[in-house]
Amino acid sequence: MHAEWAAHPDVVPDCLQVLHADAQLLAFDKPSGLLSVPGRGADKQACLATRVLAQWPDARVVHRLDQATSGVIVFARGLAAQRTLGDAFAQRRVDKRYIALVDGWPEESAGRIELPLLADWPNRPRQMVDAVSGKPASTEWIVLGRGHALDGTRCARLALMPETGRSHQLRVHLQAIGHPILGDALYAPPAALARAPRLLLHAEALTLAHPASGDIVRIACPAPF
Repeated sequence: MHAEWAAHPDVVPDCLQVLHADAQLLAFDKPSGLLSVPGRGADKQACLATRVLAQWPDARVVHRLDQATSGVIVFARGLAAQRTLGDAFAQRRVDKRYIALVDGWPEESAGRIELPLLADWPNRPRQMVDAVSGKPASTEWIVLGRGHALDGTRCARLALMPETGRSHQLRVHLQAIGHPILGDALYAPPAALARAPRLLLHAEALTLAHPASGDIVRIACPAPF
């Protein structure tokens, strides 16, 4: 396995990559480099939510992905659907699966990371492991393949299933066990950062109950790396 990736991180497509659209539920493939919602400052107003609202004025934000993370993100249509989906995320009734390329080879083929997380306020937006004041955070991981990055160094392809949804959870957890995600500008050491032109983390799939029918819906999009 060799690490490969697609677009340059500064190139964000203007078009919406629609994965699902009905009267209550919308899903998109968010490109790396695009904010989920507007940030602070005039230079942080371009975002996925603005593009979605231009086409679906009743769209409501349900959850977010980091700017550097690509992949599946859902929006509700209307307040009732937003409330239902928001409760599902808050009560951990949404199954999430991510794909990441990480530095090095984990010794085990699978595992679970249980490390509490807390905002690193002097260094925001960074988060950190804090055994005393941190909030519980749990991530299950499985090795999908072991190989080499383009420079010949070891890397591994992981499937990640977070049970909690703390800010930067996957990025901090993997850095904490010695396998930072390639291209991570916040948590990877310089060598691992330089091995990719973007953060190699992708939200591959969400499985959740439809806000109107209750039917189980799985929305997926393969990783571009």
